[in-house]
Amino acid sequence: MKIVLVGYMGSGKTTVGQLLAEKLNMDFLDLDDYIETQLNTKIPDIFKEKGEIFFRKAEHQYLQEVLEKQDALVLATGGGTPCYSGNMDLINSKTENVFYLKLSIPGLIERLYKEKEHRPLIKHLADEDLPEFIGKHLFERSPFYAISKHTIVAGARTADEIANEILEKLV
Repeated sequence: MKIVLVGYMGSGKTTVGQLLAEKLNMDFLDLDDYIETQLNTKIPDIFKEKGEIFFRKAEHQYLQEVLEKQDALVLATGGGTPCYSGNMDLINSKTENVFYLKLSIPGLIERLYKEKEHRPLIKHLADEDLPEFIGKHLFERSPFYAISKHTIVAGARTADEIANEILEKLV
């Protein structure tokens, strides 16, 4: 069984994914971590040195590789993964268990304010610019996330509550 989690940064994909994998006694993989390992470089450095086009091609290649070679895993994708290179079609063709962890803009802002220094995409933004940035980004990305087979409204729920809801919906 393959389970894929998609959603905006800060939506809880990694936290929920690790918990879910533990509950199911399955392997967990964070796609961004996998890419960094394969390329032996941090993602911000890949963007800076080789550009976004290089990164998105590599991301698609490694997504395909992971989905082809792993029979059972919980996969947390990067926030942008679903939006490029037909990745959502690829993901949906490999499993019915695709979950969009959906948070409201205020919910994402609250989480990301606390994590800003650890998020290269928003690290440089002034706090007052964060709501507009997230709102625009989410508007652009939501149609891709919405192609997921399941939408889980994360809200103020705990990772355990979200993982349990996913467990109930597994095919």
